[in-house]
Amino acid sequence: MADPKHILIAEDDASIRIGLVDILEGEGYRVTVSEDGEQALARFHDESPDLAILDIMMPKLSGYDVCRAIRKENEALPILMLSAKSEEIDKVLGLELGADDYITKPFGVRELLARVSAALRRSSALNAAPAGESPVRFGDVELDRARRQLVKGGTELPLTQLEYKLLIAFVENADRALSRDDLLNAAWGIDYQGTTRTLDQHVSQLRHKIEPDPAKPVYILTVHGYGYRYCPLG
Repeated sequence: MADPKHILIAEDDASIRIGLVDILEGEGYRVTVSEDGEQALARFHDESPDLAILDIMMPKLSGYDVCRAIRKENEALPILMLSAKSEEIDKVLGLELGADDYITKPFGVRELLARVSAALRRSSALNAAPAGESPVRFGDVELDRARRQLVKGGTELPLTQLEYKLLIAFVENADRALSRDDLLNAAWGIDYQGTTRTLDQHVSQLRHKIEPDPAKPVYILTVHGYGYRYCPLG
């Protein structure tokens, strides 16, 4: 029997923290908790969790700070941001720092479990990347799927797991218009309950990594009112 997935929770509100532990342990997950950002970062280093749930507003280090620090060391760890804030600017900032998803308080138990499950499935799928495939090349960009490595102009560029999933969806459907729903399903899963704004933000981040000029993309084109299309020839 496989070991239970290990989830790190960083939440300074005791009642919410206890509730999260009860919900996740009730589903069979192993849970480690922290009450502030510094403690969360220390436990990330000590215990190597499979997924992190980070509250935004915490003492010592904010969830943003912890997310930024984790991403400097680990591009693949699924990170869910948790906050009472609902303004778009807060969500965008979390995504720009490398978070995979954003859950706004108050949240339902089923929504939380669905997002955790989806993030872990994406992570498992990426760790099972196929070996022996030839790298994908376009312009001065090379994507090695077996090594999960993106190189542009001779420089390796780290990809978050969602950026990688999106790029794979594009290269496997070259010159085909993909709807936003197609891309959400490919990267987040069919049970994703977020908005297309999350997708658009990740596409923007991906463009900044692969496009010669992100303001004038030639590889990932917008199909207005529908989605995006990948053109390998630029």
